[in-house]
Amino acid sequence: MQSQGDTGRARPEPPSEEAELRDRVAEFVRSRVMPCEPVLDAGGPQAAGVLGELQAQAKEEGLWALPLGAELGGRGLPLAQYVHIAEAEGASDHGPAALGSASLLDATMLGKHGSDRVRGLYPGLLAAGDLRACYAMTEQDTPGTDPLRTATRAEEQPDGSWRVSGRKWFISGASGADLVTVLARTDGEPGDREGLSLLVVPTGSPGFRVVRELPVFGATGQWEIEFDRVAVPADHLLGKRGQALAIAAERLQLGRTLRCLRWLGQARRAFDLMCERANSRTGSRGPLAGHQLVQQHVFEALLALRTTRPLVHEAAAKIGAGEDAHVEVGLAKVAAARMLQQVADAAIQVHGAAGLGPDTPLPALLRTGRAARILDGPDELHITSVARRVLRTYERHEDGP
Repeated sequence: MQSQGDTGRARPEPPSEEAELRDRVAEFVRSRVMPCEPVLDAGGPQAAGVLGELQAQAKEEGLWALPLGAELGGRGLPLAQYVHIAEAEGASDHGPAALGSASLLDATMLGKHGSDRVRGLYPGLLAAGDLRACYAMTEQDTPGTDPLRTATRAEEQPDGSWRVSGRKWFISGASGADLVTVLARTDGEPGDREGLSLLVVPTGSPGFRVVRELPVFGATGQWEIEFDRVAVPADHLLGKRGQALAIAAERLQLGRTLRCLRWLGQARRAFDLMCERANSRTGSRGPLAGHQLVQQHVFEALLALRTTRPLVHEAAAKIGAGEDAHVEVGLAKVAAARMLQQVADAAIQVHGAAGLGPDTPLPALLRTGRAARILDGPDELHITSVARRVLRTYERHEDGP
């Protein structure tokens, strides 16, 4: 599918070299990854084989691990440059994995906060695509918006190692992961602000178990996992004991912004499909593009895209500059999730019955948009958190937004 619209004009254009790289990534995703989506969506050994082939092609073409550091075998693009490529990668849910950027969060976190042994063992293999990792924070009986209620516990042993016990759910990619970074209570009781730590657990450890798959609107990828007194080496503690919330906040800000960039790419994909359908579908009253209600769908979708993109790029710019981006990320996350759901829904409406079936990616894009309003923090969490921060600035008589 070749984009013919002008939805990209509202974003700052990268320098010519970066624009050429972005176009190459977009073409790779469009011509290589998207045709494989049915197999990749199904999971299993066949999907793993296809993904491996795509990864090999990305490496051969110099498109592998663009945002990861050069010391890890990546291109080392800073976030300010990578944002122009992340949208193109994210047009397919499988784009980041195929192009080697899916490991960015884990490799960065382990490289920055891991012990010497952890840094030596894992980040390079993650960046090369030889290991896969997941991040386990949410628990079934604990609201994801309240990590202080975490019940999973890590008990320190006389030799300094740990024993982890508990369950986590809605863990992305857990079934095929080699490592899981788990949020666990090392001190105190659920509800205490202090005492939460992050530990890196190899999934081959005795006592680790994948309990069940948790399909999201029928789609694969989310899992429930269990730790039954899993032994974890002392040097697999990330950062200092009790430092989990600071590390998690750092990871979440970047992770949410990357998701927003990818949602922009997916919304652009839905928008292009809608416009192509409107121009190609003809009835007794002429092309759909001539109908005012269809034109309204196009206008509202374009407005949503154009007004959301600056919010996402502002969040990325602040993170890239090392500044606190809590407000910017909250605004971007809510706006991007809503926008993807809105644009995908409009595209389905213009497609009619064809938009409900397996012949277009629109059902998957709508599913992603709806799930996005809950995963990575529900809308309500970000709305209240941002509003409280803004109101506090006025209470202190500081400059407002």
